Amino acid sequence: MNHSLRNALLLIASLSLTTLARAHGGTDLAEHHALGLVDGFLHPFSGLDHLAAMLAVGFWSALSTRRVWLAPLAFANMVLVGALMGLSGATLPAVEPLVAATVLALGLLIATRAQMPGTVAAALAGSFAVFHGMAHGVEFAGSSPVDVLVGMVAGTMVLHVAGLAAGLALRAHSVWWPRVAGAALALWGGALLASLV
Repeated sequence: MNHSLRNALLLIASLSLTTLARAHGGTDLAEHHALGLVDGFLHPFSGLDHLAAMLAVGFWSALSTRRVWLAPLAFANMVLVGALMGLSGATLPAVEPLVAATVLALGLLIATRAQMPGTVAAALAGSFAVFHGMAHGVEFAGSSPVDVLVGMVAGTMVLHVAGLAAGLALRAHSVWWPRVAGAALALWGGALLASLV
């Protein structure tokens, strides 16, 4: 295993160990009133559903587009839009199942190594991000919105970069490992979705 691949996998493993539970266990406003920059930064790491999706966006982009930065950038921008919607009180009746569905979809995109123009990949990633952002925004109610949102976007970008690094490292060395990883992610996303509906 080459040095860059090993480092990318170690980074992903260490990020994955930051939590053993899904995010969104509740929205106790008293618990969240003092959230700030660091809390926002750590929030994308606090749930396996978000962690997996944000890593997967970078991973998929590295495997499927030439302009690898477009989909992660679109996701980061639209997760902010979704969070602002959630903070403003906008809700969807099934935001958690929709988050799980994005994990399933990203797994399928990786497993099939679906190729598409960068702008299409960006639009797709951005649409997924709205659901993730809304879930976060509801949790951030009562907090300092600027600090927590800046932190959340920064944490999101760190995860995208880790996913990009892993995808770029694997792209040149293996055809099957990315497919296996995508299939595993799709299976987990499907199981998560089934548990929520």
